Amino acid sequence: MVQAWYMDDSDDDQRNPHQLEPNQTLSLEQLKNLGVLYWKLNADIYETDPKLAKLRDEKGYSFSDIITIRKDTLPNYEEKLKIFFTEHLHLDDEIRYIVDGSGYFDVRDKDERWIRIAMEKGDMITLPAGIYHRFTVDQKNYTKAMRLFVGEPVWTAYNRPADDFDCRKQYIEYINKTLAAVASI
Repeated sequence: MVQAWYMDDSDDDQRNPHQLEPNQTLSLEQLKNLGVLYWKLNADIYETDPKLAKLRDEKGYSFSDIITIRKDTLPNYEEKLKIFFTEHLHLDDEIRYIVDGSGYFDVRDKDERWIRIAMEKGDMITLPAGIYHRFTVDQKNYTKAMRLFVGEPVWTAYNRPADDFDCRKQYIEYINKTLAAVASI
């Protein structure tokens, strides 16, 4: 099961967990309130998994590919890691399914605090359009992920600041409404 926590402000290696002391974890419900969706799938059968096929059909994920992030397979490995770890947003949802290995997705909460989401084999996540985020491998230095898209793949990342995009404004509006609704319960 995926784990998430608020990050410390340390400048240590980005591949370290960066947990606060004491650790401050977040639940799947808290991630969902940020628009981050999660599924646990059987990565051993990802090519034929009926649960994945159903999700793809329901969500309209019509395109996918596999990226292997490992020093010996990814050209310009160190440069790519820096690019992945630069805070950015996308105009479309980012959907990633870890089919092997592990890594971290970091997202910003409403108060600009970093939340680290530890992903491992079988974890699938959707980050909503307009959320600031970044990715890094962990100390194992290996992630194999399926990238899924609605329609043709769009690879463009917009580094922060990118607050003028409509998707960012819509995301902020969504967060404000969601958190106001949660607070009124």
